[in-house]
This record gives sequence, structure tokens and C-alpha cells, in this order.
Amino acid sequence: VQLVESGGGLVQPGGTLSLSCAASENIFNFNAMGWYRQAPGQQRELVAAINVGGTTTYAESVKGRFTISRDSAKNTVYLQMSSLEPEDTAVYHCNARILAQIYWGQGTQVTVSS
Repeated sequence: VQLVESGGGLVQPGGTLSLSCAASENIFNFNAMGWYRQAPGQQRELVAAINVGGTTTYAESVKGRFTISRDSAKNTVYLQMSSLEPEDTAVYHCNARILAQIYWGQGTQVTVSS
């Protein structure tokens, strides 16, 4: 299984950015997919996840600002981020789980700065 993220970059506070995670196989093979982030000196944390049934989960810090979605035809999961804050600066990693097996993408840098 390969997960390839794209869409990171530099954005000003209050701006928007959209991340994509393209999977090498049918995303409905996974029990769940999600986005995690890791800031320098911090532990990796869950940002948002979506399970095979479509139920979504969000970290409290991003609720109302971030939206996770998927396109099964493209085997891709998205993270739409708005009202970005400097505290959102991190490397964002895509994650997929099949039972106890977890897969990670290489990550994409998101920097929120003026």
C-alpha cells in the first residue's frame, strides 16, 4: 500500500489550503483513513479521520475549520483546511488502517506564517 500526499505549502494566517492523499488501492479496502500532523518537538496527533462507513472524527482544535472527505473514484482522501493559524504549522501525514495494519504517507509540510 502506498499513500502519496500533496498540496502542502506556505499560507498566511486566515488562509485556506487543501491536502490530497492518493492511495495505491481502493480506499474502501481500508477500515479508516485519516490525517495526522507533527510539529517540531511535538508528538504526532490525529487531525481528522473518516471510516469506511463515512463517519468522520476531528481534533477539537480543528473542528469547524477543517473538513475531511474522499473520492472513491480517485482513491483519494482530502483535507480542506480553512481559517489556518500559525499553530497549524506541521508536517501532515496521511494514514490508512486495515485491521491492525497501519500505513503512512511520507508527509507534506504546511506552514502558516505572515
